[in-house]
Amino acid sequence: MKSYDVIIIGGGPAGFSAGIYAGRAKLSTLIIEGLQEGGQIVQTSEIANYPGSLPVESGASLAERMCSQAQSFGCELARDTITGAELEGPVKRLTGEKDSYECRALIIATGASPSKIGCPGELEFTGMGVSYCATCDGAFFEGLPVYVVGGGDAAVEEALYLTRFARKVTLIHRRDRLRAALSIQEKAFAEPKLDFIWNSRVKEISGGFSVDRIVLEDVRDGKLTEIKASEEDGMLGLFVFVGFTPATGIFEGKLVMEKGYILTDEDMRTSVPGVFAAGDCRKKSLRQVVTAASDGAIAGWAASKYIDEALGRAYN
Repeated sequence: MKSYDVIIIGGGPAGFSAGIYAGRAKLSTLIIEGLQEGGQIVQTSEIANYPGSLPVESGASLAERMCSQAQSFGCELARDTITGAELEGPVKRLTGEKDSYECRALIIATGASPSKIGCPGELEFTGMGVSYCATCDGAFFEGLPVYVVGGGDAAVEEALYLTRFARKVTLIHRRDRLRAALSIQEKAFAEPKLDFIWNSRVKEISGGFSVDRIVLEDVRDGKLTEIKASEEDGMLGLFVFVGFTPATGIFEGKLVMEKGYILTDEDMRTSVPGVFAAGDCRKKSLRQVVTAASDGAIAGWAASKYIDEALGRAYN
């Protein structure tokens, strides 16, 4: 079993940021990632709202630099999927598909994935007209028609945000009324650039280099309606806000959570001493690269402090 001062589960912005801070504190640090270093941001073709990003910055290029920086401070990387965790006691033990690990402090940075519609074309056009983040991608649809899928608080708030950029925003909801809070609904119905399509779901997404056609199905009678981008526009945007799924399943019953999200204090401490959480897997109001990196920095610092206090060392 391999032993470290700090183990970080998740190789996204939160995980790399945590690794940088733990590594700079001269702690032996391992970052475990199951799929691809960088997390969800590697699917983003352009990042324009991360401070200091390059003029032309993709999620993959930013993630690569984050990874290299973490390694420069001594962080090791392992490609493994963690399937079990023992969190109680001064030593935390992890079981992976390939190996087993133990550490003094554990930082969980496993992220969360936006829930999908599940229709043909969705995956193929993600990043090419299909988006799950209005804050990230809204500006790319300046002056274009945009469609939003969902009916809860997040969907309606993001639809309102998109009216700043889009020529027109249409919210598609499978029910005949919104689920959002009444105060949010009032703002939505008062917004002249926001329209609604009720009792409908997206059946198909298609296009050439980007989305230019979506097909809707009426959930009451199965009638299909085709929406096509005008020749002048050439494309349209489709934003999906039907929820998120945090990657925290192996910690159920071991940490205090709310709807699958790990609860932490402002120093990223969870309900178990020596276990910290950072990024999209914890309960928070804004899920962005910059907030994930911030969480990771705090978690790395807090883990270092925890280890020093456990060993009776002075912390500066």
